[in-house]
Amino acid sequence: MLNFSVGPVMSSGEVLKVGGEQTPYFRNEEFSQIMLENEELMKEFVYADENSRAIFITGSGTAAMEATVMNVFNNSDKVLIVNGGGFGQRFVELCQIHDVSYDEIKLDFGCNITKEILDSYSNKGFTGFLVNICETSSGVYYDIDLISKFCRDNNLFLVVDAISSFLCNPLNMSAHNVDVVITGSQKALACPPGISIIVLSQDALKRIDDNHVKSMYFNLKELLKDGERGQTPFTPAVGILLQINARLKEIKFHGGVEAEINRVSNLAKDFREKIKNLPMEINTESLSNSVTAVFCNNASTIVDKLKFDYGIWVNPNGGYLSNKMFRVGHIGNLSIQDNDKLIKALYDLHNEGVF
Repeated sequence: MLNFSVGPVMSSGEVLKVGGEQTPYFRNEEFSQIMLENEELMKEFVYADENSRAIFITGSGTAAMEATVMNVFNNSDKVLIVNGGGFGQRFVELCQIHDVSYDEIKLDFGCNITKEILDSYSNKGFTGFLVNICETSSGVYYDIDLISKFCRDNNLFLVVDAISSFLCNPLNMSAHNVDVVITGSQKALACPPGISIIVLSQDALKRIDDNHVKSMYFNLKELLKDGERGQTPFTPAVGILLQINARLKEIKFHGGVEAEINRVSNLAKDFREKIKNLPMEINTESLSNSVTAVFCNNASTIVDKLKFDYGIWVNPNGGYLSNKMFRVGHIGNLSIQDNDKLIKALYDLHNEGVF
């Protein structure tokens, strides 16, 4: 199968090779050194301060989202949440579950945030701001510069879910004054799902230290303590962490974060240019490099035919958009030649009258 979904994605040969090996014992110095290297590379790749920390949770991206809400906020906070789709809504639900007072900026599907919208929430007593910087359900990439300035002006603690934007769009934790960055193994890191990663600023570390969290598995104090020696409190997904190490070093070898972002960006631009003569529309404001939301007739039929007739996966959409839109990812071990295979299949389906 040729995989154009937005997670899990195609892995490189080196990552697959590591995944095919026997899982080693991990309570030893060898594994600790790998984990310490993972932490340093993650901090480097998001441009975190030297005194920041990175932790690795065995769980999906939602596990890291929940752990973040639990550990850096409490019932004395009032947070502002950007809710423009399924993953913004997830932050809303997590704040409800953990009794964190919130207000939400409700955006229409596919729409970007604006200065005028943000200004209407200035000086309203908020202490934190949560955003899925790429709303994966719609493909919108929210304006991080605008959000960063708003948070600075209002002295807000900024949490950025970068699960589908890490290594796809620029994110500088220090320059953007971001306190928490969340990502996962199955997106542009191009490893199997199962590990989520949280990078924490010094202010975030202080909040965690001051908070009392009623959780065994999601108590970040314990993860940070064990992480000092390159370990975790509980058994992690050892094989995936080894694959992450291989992938991080692979990215660094091939030019680092900027080179990877350029590669993904070029794939996205190439795909978008090549569908211009098809009866398809891209209505998303402020496109992310990681994914393109494609609007057309008979979207669900296209998804099925690509899968069963051509061996190509793209992302379907649910609900009222199921037959109006599908999503094409540009992350993972893909090439321009792979784009051409997808484009040819779409032209074939168009010529057959599928859409």
